[in-house]
Amino acid sequence: MEQLSFYKYSGHGNDFVIIDNWEGHVPESELSRKARLLSRLKFGIGADGVVYIAAGPDDVDFAVRFFNADGSEADMCGNASRCAAHLAYTLSIAGPEMTFQTNAGSIHAEVADSQVRVSLPVTGRGEGLAMVEVDGYNQTYHRINTGVAHAVAWVDDVEAINVVKIGRAVRRHVSFHPGTNVDFVQVVSPDTLVVRTYEKGVEDETLACGTGCTASALLSARNGYVRGNRVVCKTRGGEDLIVRWDGDAASPSAVYLEGQVRYIFSGQTGPDVLKVTRRSQGAGGA
Repeated sequence: MEQLSFYKYSGHGNDFVIIDNWEGHVPESELSRKARLLSRLKFGIGADGVVYIAAGPDDVDFAVRFFNADGSEADMCGNASRCAAHLAYTLSIAGPEMTFQTNAGSIHAEVADSQVRVSLPVTGRGEGLAMVEVDGYNQTYHRINTGVAHAVAWVDDVEAINVVKIGRAVRRHVSFHPGTNVDFVQVVSPDTLVVRTYEKGVEDETLACGTGCTASALLSARNGYVRGNRVVCKTRGGEDLIVRWDGDAASPSAVYLEGQVRYIFSGQTGPDVLKVTRRSQGAGGA
């Protein structure tokens, strides 16, 4: 009977199933398939993605692999990194300060109760822009990679945007091949943004996106929409993510993402979670 122990976490509504794979119970060939099945709503646990914690090189405390709800692997995930750090500390895999490896580089994290701060891989410069029209709605999107690709657009009223419809079209637009996350940003004060994100791999709007808030904050600073080196990002999950950086926003020497995480529950999958039914094939996550 195929079973897995798991932990369910949420970072501002961006939710994840985390697997302690230190002993390698889930082989490389099964990481993607299990992530897709576990992420399914109705048929699985339901999540925006699955995180595997495993042993890493000697210069880090552990390694992390991130898989989206559709089974595709992401190089990095800001909120998932924060959740993984909290669990690693809870399980005594690492102390309250730790370093772990991702496909986008090493990440340093600090855990203080439910508050977790991660230092993200230093981002590159903005990668140009593209104009995309969706049903007569023209918008300019700015490219940047904050561990994963993002296309950022500023709007007057973020609540008026059909994030799923427009985000899905932009995510697959030829200008952003082979795909991108899409962020819609409203500036509400010199240090505060409201951010909504359509996430590639989840193929839906998520309640929060850590790398999306980071992309939005850095590009907003570079374009003069916010001041200073600390930005509050309000999310659909109802809580704030804090993005801070050292140096100039155009070429920061360090970038930090901070906010609360929630440990929801833990358990063991039943025998049917990892079975594929005809009706549930292709079912995505949250």
